[in-house]
Amino acid sequence: MTNLLWPGDNLAGDLMSDAAFLEAMLAVEGAWLDGLIDAGIAPREARAQLVDLLAENDLEAIARCADADGNPVSGLVSVLRERSAEPTARWLHRGLTSQDVIDTALMLCARDVLGAIGDEFAIQVRALCGLAETHRSTTALARTLTQAALPSTLGAKFAHWLTGVLDAVEPLRGLLASLPIQVGGAVGSLAAATELAGSVDGAVALSDGLAAALRLAPAPPWHSTRSAVTRIGDALASCCDAWGHIATDVATGSRSEIGELAEGRGGGSSSMPHKNNPIRSVLIRRATFTAGPLAGILHAAAGASVDERSDGAWHAEWATLQTLGRRTVVAAVHTSELVTGLLVHADRAAANLAAAQGLASEQRVMTELTGRAALRDYTGATDRLIDATLDRARRLFEDTP
Repeated sequence: MTNLLWPGDNLAGDLMSDAAFLEAMLAVEGAWLDGLIDAGIAPREARAQLVDLLAENDLEAIARCADADGNPVSGLVSVLRERSAEPTARWLHRGLTSQDVIDTALMLCARDVLGAIGDEFAIQVRALCGLAETHRSTTALARTLTQAALPSTLGAKFAHWLTGVLDAVEPLRGLLASLPIQVGGAVGSLAAATELAGSVDGAVALSDGLAAALRLAPAPPWHSTRSAVTRIGDALASCCDAWGHIATDVATGSRSEIGELAEGRGGGSSSMPHKNNPIRSVLIRRATFTAGPLAGILHAAAGASVDERSDGAWHAEWATLQTLGRRTVVAAVHTSELVTGLLVHADRAAANLAAAQGLASEQRVMTELTGRAALRDYTGATDRLIDATLDRARRLFEDTP
């Protein structure tokens, strides 16, 4: 996929694309049909490779048909039944409703997105560990409220970046293992599945079997309780928060008058050949500005959820999660490129520190209070704090050097 107005969208590949979502819906329908057959409810002759029933141009046709019923499931099921022989056509989609298919397909697509982001996190953690270790003693000026504050080290700054990344990756890992199945039938009561299976236990077994087949977590129906979706949105926004912090520091640190940091591969200008713009940082910050509001839409939709299927709030989630998912993957790739190629100019950091005025004022106060001379470099527990962050990273990523 490409998007002229979101440079780098191609880096997300087919993740959370319309084609990926259609494939996920097919996977749900196929796994459910197989479950009915394996349970002895539908005849063996009903088994079919549903993916073979679709043609390349069906995606657009199904998308256009979705306008009639408000979702793409009806059009998909109609096409599949038209092209299926009996008894496949008769048993296809029986016991499911459109929400089951869409919500479960969203979980499948989200899993792929979260997995791709997890791979990028591994790259980022290795790079940031290396930067923090290499520059643990590289003195630099710490700034608060944009102004010179106290001496610090670039290793401490990189360890702070790493902390943000680790804070984002921990819940993401837990989320990956708990994405839930959605099987509830028309109103979330499993009524049709109970009728098909002949018992409540049989209906639950069908739902659990679908979860196992799709490698999702078994769960009771959650039709209008939307925390499964908002948790994904929150995790994605938190990722962008962590990366945005890094990108903002790099963009600031690469200003000509500061010059402590630089992107390994900057961007050019259409009219100023001398420019070496921090484009990775710019594009990461772009994602940060939009991720929070997109996650907010998911929360607004969750709060407006009503009855056993919402009248518009549910529908607002789909494209929102798609957009947020793809943009977060792009930001993940850009951040990996940024931290692995980051250039550190220790000489400029030292010069900026030396030029700063008034940094010894706190040291003098501490000397007067304690009667002891303050440490010469006045970087406090920086080394220990860096070590603690590196140890945390190693526990999460055992192969991180």
